[in-house]
Amino acid sequence: MLDHTTHGTHLSSVAAMALSGLVPTAVVPGVMSLVGRAPLWERVSLPPGVALPLLVLLHAWVVLADLVHPLPAAVTLGSELVLLSAAVTFWVPVVAYTRHRLSDPGRCLYLFLAAPLLDLPALGVIAAGHSAEGVAMIVGMLPLGIAAAALTWSWILREERQARMEAVQAGGPPAR
Repeated sequence: MLDHTTHGTHLSSVAAMALSGLVPTAVVPGVMSLVGRAPLWERVSLPPGVALPLLVLLHAWVVLADLVHPLPAAVTLGSELVLLSAAVTFWVPVVAYTRHRLSDPGRCLYLFLAAPLLDLPALGVIAAGHSAEGVAMIVGMLPLGIAAAALTWSWILREERQARMEAVQAGGPPAR
């Protein structure tokens, strides 16, 4: 017979891990896109070479710290808030128009590089014997790969449109 309290706790930890992956990869960039060109983004803007490692390290610490040594709820909540702010700084070079905004190829590379790096702590969770939680986090972080693919596709389409317009302006037939 299943112990419902243990089963409920397991389901809530799986949901928490999925949410922990979904918030920085889908919710944060979605909210940032809705806000648009806020002056706030310039204030929280970090160079991409700082923002990416910062998010990767903080994410690993938040995900793995509780496996090593159980943390008080206040520390866990504080860690999640710090991770949320790191996620915002991570997305600024991709979403916001600031001095640190990446070019199209830079944004694609940045996101494609971040995806496996941010999945590494989930592999640590799986290795620690929490398979469902680790897989839930990996699934929750899939929007990052989807965003990278979508940015790459839109970049390709923009490049093709620009090549066609240049060919027409030069007097030749539109490029196919």
